[in-house]
Amino acid sequence: MEINSIIGLDGVKGVMFDCYKTLVDISTDESSMRTYEPLSRWLSYHGVNLSPEGLMREYKRLCKEAIEGRCERHSEIKVEDIFGRICRERASWPINDMTVGMEAARIFRSSSIRRLQAFPQSIKLLETLRSHPLGVVSNGQRVFSENELRHLGLYGYFKFVLFSSDFGYKKPDHRIFLAGAERLGLRPEEILYIGDSQGNDLIPSRQLGMKSMHVEDAWRFFRVA
Repeated sequence: MEINSIIGLDGVKGVMFDCYKTLVDISTDESSMRTYEPLSRWLSYHGVNLSPEGLMREYKRLCKEAIEGRCERHSEIKVEDIFGRICRERASWPINDMTVGMEAARIFRSSSIRRLQAFPQSIKLLETLRSHPLGVVSNGQRVFSENELRHLGLYGYFKFVLFSSDFGYKKPDHRIFLAGAERLGLRPEEILYIGDSQGNDLIPSRQLGMKSMHVEDAWRFFRVA
């Protein structure tokens, strides 16, 4: 199915997608002790002795501090930097806080996940559109979000994958969408953006001149639902 042959999408030459709740059906819980208990035990082997409760307090405090310390309207952080700082400040012997921070971020994520799967309709949608250049422009943390796309077999569909952690700011900031357009080598008006959020996805992409669709509308539009 050629995009240019579809009524209402004349001139579209490439498609960008949000990730979570668009391609990936996910549920996480970052407020449960179940999430922090395995990470607390793992960190103890690297000299970082914090109870699950203490680890949660420290993590949330440093995230808040990092977000508020950035001069951005829609600030973003790198979670591996947060865990790296915890390790650097709390370790009782010398460690590579950058390496441990990255692994801690991934363990934290794996412990927080309650559901992780690709939407079957979105896989069909990617198959329908794969003859066109595709990209991901999403709020997310590259340290684990890229691996989740790989794990679910989605990564190979895309010419590029951009996450907000790459930039230090997140959607609806227009700069992320424009970075995606540059990677596609297309003008905004030549791009269709598919996402699940009016505020973060559809409105800002339209403001830039892109066409946009809610993911469920895209499933119906391309007859994959």
